[in-house]
Amino acid sequence: MCGICGFVNLKKKINNEKDILFKMTETLTNRGPDEKGYFYSEKAMLGHRRLIVIDPNGGKQPMTFKYNENTYTLVYNGQIYNTKELKEFLTEKGFIFETHSDTEVLLKAFIYFKEDVVKHLNGIFAFAVWNENKNELFMARDHFGVKPLFFALKDDYLVFASEIKSILEFPTIKPVINKNGICELFGIGPAHTAGTTVFEDIYELKPATFIIYNHNGIKEEKYWKLISKPHNDSLGKTCEKVQLLLEDSIKRQLVSDMPLCTFLSGGLDSSIITLYAANYCRDNGLPPLDTYSIDYVDNDKNFVKSDFQPNSDGYYIEIMNRKLYAKHHKIVIDTPELAEALEDAMIARDCPGMADVDSSLLLFCRNVKNEMTVALTGECADEIFGGYPWFFREDALNSNTFPWSIALDERQKLLNPIISKEVNLKEYIDYQYNKSLSEVEILKEDSKETAEKRKISYLTLNWFMQTLLDRSDRMGMYNGFELRVPFCDYRLAEYVWNIPWEQKALNGREKGLLRYVMKNKLPAEIVDRKKSPYPKTHNPTYLKKVNEMLTDIMKKPNSPIKELLNTKYIMDIINTDGSAFTRPWFGQLMTGPQLMAYLCQVNMWLERYQPRIEI
Repeated sequence: MCGICGFVNLKKKINNEKDILFKMTETLTNRGPDEKGYFYSEKAMLGHRRLIVIDPNGGKQPMTFKYNENTYTLVYNGQIYNTKELKEFLTEKGFIFETHSDTEVLLKAFIYFKEDVVKHLNGIFAFAVWNENKNELFMARDHFGVKPLFFALKDDYLVFASEIKSILEFPTIKPVINKNGICELFGIGPAHTAGTTVFEDIYELKPATFIIYNHNGIKEEKYWKLISKPHNDSLGKTCEKVQLLLEDSIKRQLVSDMPLCTFLSGGLDSSIITLYAANYCRDNGLPPLDTYSIDYVDNDKNFVKSDFQPNSDGYYIEIMNRKLYAKHHKIVIDTPELAEALEDAMIARDCPGMADVDSSLLLFCRNVKNEMTVALTGECADEIFGGYPWFFREDALNSNTFPWSIALDERQKLLNPIISKEVNLKEYIDYQYNKSLSEVEILKEDSKETAEKRKISYLTLNWFMQTLLDRSDRMGMYNGFELRVPFCDYRLAEYVWNIPWEQKALNGREKGLLRYVMKNKLPAEIVDRKKSPYPKTHNPTYLKKVNEMLTDIMKKPNSPIKELLNTKYIMDIINTDGSAFTRPWFGQLMTGPQLMAYLCQVNMWLERYQPRIEI
């Protein structure tokens, strides 16, 4: 796992612009704390920061290989899980390998398959290949966008990087926010529309997409999508295939030359990952698997049951500990740490994010990084198998908007009244929502319920899941720590996408099919446990702390948030401790305290990035 960056100019020589590359690369040090590398040529410059996971000596980047009079140079962030099969195939085709790194396999696979290489990859990846002879840059991103990649076109330069902060080091690219940026930040946020960023003229390479940049301009192409087709397998056959695909995905992702662990919450998803991983360690004569959980000071005293968080984790973690060939570690975070890490979490995302839901994961990863380099998590099972409350709640299903973000009026009220007259958040959200729904392919064989759940599943996969994947990558890589997501295997997603809702929600339960598949493998308490999200703090001192932070911001006459947002409305939120937001305003966890923390992050972001606002 790494950070990549670079720039290309096809119209002039750029040999003397190394300092720009050095600055861009330096911003990605957190992503790759172990090594750095550079490539220079007359038309292209590439930078790389490396987190060593596979083949410490053989995986150095940028990696260059000459083949049939062409010279190819690769910078790559990710992990290819079918490296073994690709290497065997390419060896049969005459390629010779000098390392056991997936970097070398990816480069030579690109040389053989060209742009079709993405159709042969199973993994998480964002990479760029410069073809010196053709003066051509190829860039691609994995199926679900687990690994980030951004780019900008400015004054004959194509500039790209793993993170926006790196692109902003390019001297002619400035942080500018227009109406769409405001809508992304306060209407869609902390989610975002695929392909966009909050900054004008800085774009995200969409998931499952590649671009080719040469003298003909820029060509963008989507190489994969979920395709709706009839599901004819019996329930028994369906369960068998789901189990095989899931087990294969988990085992492929256990490859690492560095210490590897799993995150274990005692929920269904993390317990499945941990069970297979622990069994793999036992069956292969490896030491017991290390597992980690997060909790907060005094959370056991302050936990409050809700529809969105019905139970706490400790009891269920202990059940799994008794069953597993594993060694468990508990990380406990204190309230002041959560608040103090809000700024780091914002910097990691280059944008305000999920407040303490982000900062807690950042701190969790920071603590685990002291002993581990890689972790497998249960992320994405709820999106793939239908686990969220909004798949079942009538108010969410009938909201005619993104069901994890229904507080549209409150979002509009956040804006400065002058800006609010110019920016209609609902109009922008409605456009993005309806555009997404128009992309869903409904089959004539689909029952009414399956058709409706296809829509909500599509929205969840392409919007909410992207937010969580972005969170996982940024909070992990800010600490030089790699998070892997076995449920996000595209083969598993392809298969489950077409399973009828009546099977997917077997017995009327969220993730009913997944529970049924695991009923003889996990303790009954785990299989039957009601869905509970990533834990947040329930300590009232956190609410007090973020209230104080936001109050201090609003007392300062020059706080930049005052120009952007509605001061009176924010003071109302402060004075009522966010009590108007007892139901989540985003996702399952973000209520009043998280809204105040989000507003603190907005001010921190405005101060640090100093964007020019053009309405």
